[in-house]
Amino acid sequence: MPFKRPTLKTISELSGFAVTTVSRALNDGPEIGADTKEKVKKIAEEIGYVRNRSGLGLVTGRTNVISLVLSADHDVIDDHTGRLISAIAHSLSGTIYHMNIVTFSSDADRLAVVRHVVETRAADAIILNQTKPEDERIAYMMERGFPFAAYGRTNWQAQHRYFDFDTEAFGEMAVRRLYEKGRRHFLVVSPPADLSYSQHLIAGLERVHKEHDYTLEVLEGATSHDTGEVLLRTLLDRLQSPEPVDAIIAPSTATAVLSLAAIEQSGKRLGTDIDVFAKEASPYLKFIRSEILSVYQDLTEAGDFLAKAAVQAIEHPESPLMQRLEPTTEDYKSH
Repeated sequence: MPFKRPTLKTISELSGFAVTTVSRALNDGPEIGADTKEKVKKIAEEIGYVRNRSGLGLVTGRTNVISLVLSADHDVIDDHTGRLISAIAHSLSGTIYHMNIVTFSSDADRLAVVRHVVETRAADAIILNQTKPEDERIAYMMERGFPFAAYGRTNWQAQHRYFDFDTEAFGEMAVRRLYEKGRRHFLVVSPPADLSYSQHLIAGLERVHKEHDYTLEVLEGATSHDTGEVLLRTLLDRLQSPEPVDAIIAPSTATAVLSLAAIEQSGKRLGTDIDVFAKEASPYLKFIRSEILSVYQDLTEAGDFLAKAAVQAIEHPESPLMQRLEPTTEDYKSH
């Protein structure tokens, strides 16, 4: 006997409620009582009912989808992206929304993938990261009034929802901590220079530079977004050159691990000849080498905030914008 897909009518017959009531209960309609919603959803789960999202979109104008737009242009290994995805998915669990992931593999595709989601109405909102000060994707969505939340700030941050870590404060703290240890020749493994958080990092580093005498050098030839092979080779070449380096500032766990590998391969000793100060999404570095200095950023918090901000953008666009700059201070989850 062929399988017959459960429908709203099936739930209606089993529950005794009208089809319109069942539909509204499944969509958390405010006019439907909590007991009714609970009964309808329980029956739907028991019989394996799956809503037809295309049909739902015709009725509501929504897809109940939030697209997470991520870069896939490098293979530096860390779980920063995985933790962010997990946190967003966990926050959306139990809501009417689910997440899909859209990737871009080159700078030229950054706007194209966002434009595709917006123009095809493939999602009700977008969450994106790797923002630029004047990010064309954000300008495009603001112009069209499309709901979104950004993991990172822009020059227009007062006008949009965002979550960001205070990378400028991280840079300042890194230099102060390393300077206190007697370090005077700092090498920074920076993200690509056109990204907002790269510029925030450099601003924090340079602020302390006005107060103390030390050399500050941004690694040339590779960024924290390059492949592990490229970054390791570039770091190793730099450490083997005659110009002194006694501290490396790393904006990620992966960058810190590659810095450690370069230090060891160059014959230098961590904590004696050179120190590493890192920002990490997973508190693992202290288990690898306790000499590494690091600050932990909680991506669970970031993902939860961004998911809620995206939902707010869809459902309550006129509400005060959800915006958060997570502090990085001397006692903020550091070790």
